[in-house]
Amino acid sequence: MNSTLIQMTLLMACGAGWRILKPGGLKAEQTRLVLTTVVYYLLLPAMVLEVLWSADIGVHSLQYTLLGIASITFGIVCIWLVGVLFEFEHRRLGAMVLAAAFPNVTYLGLPVLEQTFGSWARSVAIQIDLFATAPFLFTVGILLVRHYGEDKSENPKSVIAFLNAPPFWAAGLAVLLNINHVIAPDWLNGALQKLAGAVVPLMLFSLGLALSWTAVRARNIPYVLPVIVIKMALMPLFAMLLMSQLSITGDYRAAAVLDIAMPSMVLGIVFCDRYHLDSSLYAMAVTVTTALSLITLPLWHGLLMKSFT
Repeated sequence: MNSTLIQMTLLMACGAGWRILKPGGLKAEQTRLVLTTVVYYLLLPAMVLEVLWSADIGVHSLQYTLLGIASITFGIVCIWLVGVLFEFEHRRLGAMVLAAAFPNVTYLGLPVLEQTFGSWARSVAIQIDLFATAPFLFTVGILLVRHYGEDKSENPKSVIAFLNAPPFWAAGLAVLLNINHVIAPDWLNGALQKLAGAVVPLMLFSLGLALSWTAVRARNIPYVLPVIVIKMALMPLFAMLLMSQLSITGDYRAAAVLDIAMPSMVLGIVFCDRYHLDSSLYAMAVTVTTALSLITLPLWHGLLMKSFT
C-alpha cells in the first residue's frame, strides 16, 4: 500500500509542479480542463465499457449501490447536524456537505484500488461510482447545493438531465452486453484496453493540477475540521460496519470500504462555482483531505485487511 501511494503521489506531484511552472504557458486550469474532458468523454467510457462488459454483475452490485448511497447519506446527516449545531452560513454549509459526503471514488479511488488489489478492483470502484455515487450526486447532491446556494440560470436543468453523460451511456451498454453474454471481439477489447490504460495516470495528474495550497486559509480551519473527521474517519467506519452485514466477502469488502475512505472529490468545486457556494473553503477541504489520505488510507487498508481477510 505504501509503495502504491508513493507512485500515486509522484504522479500528483507532476500535476502540482505543472501548476507552478506552467510549461508552454499553459495554466493548470487550462491543462486540467483539456485532460479531464478527454478522460470524461473518451477514456473513462472506454474503461467502463471494457470493465463492466466482462465484470461479474449480480446481487453484489446492488450491495455496492447500498453501501455507497448509505455511506453518503450518513455523511450528509453528520455534517448537517454539525452545521445546525454551530449555525453555519448556508453557502459554507453547502460546500461542507459536498466535501464531507462525496468521496473521490474514481479519480483517486480507482487508481488506488487497482494498484493495491489488482485489476479486478477497477470493477468495484466503477460500480460504486456509476451505480451509487454519481447518480446520488447528480440528483440529491444537486438538490442540496441548490438549496444552500443560488441558481441564477434562466432555465435550470432537471437533475435527471445530468445523468445524460458518456460514462452512464457506456455503463448501460456494458451491462446490456454483459447480461446477454455477448463476447467482445479481440480487436475491440484490445482498443478499449489501450484507451483505458491512459485513465489512471491522467486522472492522477489532473488531480495534482487541481490541488492548490494557496486555497488553505486559517479562517476556514473551523469548517474543514468537521469535514476531515467525517470524511476520513466516521464515513469509512460506518461503511466498514455496514459492509460486515452484507454478503460480499474478502478483498472485495476491503476494496469497497477503502473506496468510501477516499478524500473529497475534485468535481465538487464545479458545483460550488455554479451555485455560488464557498469555493475557497471547498478547495481547501479537497487539498487537505487529499494530503491526509496519504496517511489515513494505509491505516484503513491495514485495518480492513485484518478485519475482512
